[in-house]
Amino acid sequence: MAINTLRLRPTLRILLDEHLALAAVLKGMQALLRQSRQVGQPPDLETLRAMVFYLDEFPEQHHHRKESDLLFPKIRARSVESRDLLDHLGAEHDQGIFAIHRLEHALLAFEVMGDSRREAFECALERYTDFYLSHMRQEEQEAFPLAQKVLTTQDWDELDAEFSLQTDPLLARDRNGVYRDLYRRIADHVRLPGLAGAG
Repeated sequence: MAINTLRLRPTLRILLDEHLALAAVLKGMQALLRQSRQVGQPPDLETLRAMVFYLDEFPEQHHHRKESDLLFPKIRARSVESRDLLDHLGAEHDQGIFAIHRLEHALLAFEVMGDSRREAFECALERYTDFYLSHMRQEEQEAFPLAQKVLTTQDWDELDAEFSLQTDPLLARDRNGVYRDLYRRIADHVRLPGLAGAG
């Protein structure tokens, strides 16, 4: 099942934009590590810390909760066939909390212990990235198209109102908000259309 971009409600546009921001940060972290190896210098740990903080602060604490607490219950109420899929995606959201803590610990160990812990951090980042790219792909290919198929206009109106209250700090809508300094620190390393200052 493919998502119908011609019928994209604000809720799904917000979620897809947030997926793009998350993927860009993950790939930006990998790029920082590759570049530092190429030039034979330590990576920019301050920027890596900002990126890991962003992953914990927004996708884990807000993005996934919007999906699990707002979108998924509405899909469940309209579709019996969604149960296994949404149980699986919800379990992955729960796993993500532990995964980000493992990544944070691996980064801290790299900072404190030096190069002897670099490979462990890079492996932790690789696992985290693979996990989330796969998770987001399943949401976009299965959960979001199912939502388009089964949710009513009233469902979407309620979701759109709720989703508009929270925005990703890396998206242009929040460029002057409380995450402004975090955004500026990360934006130099993340190039994504739609992000203020990118490109």
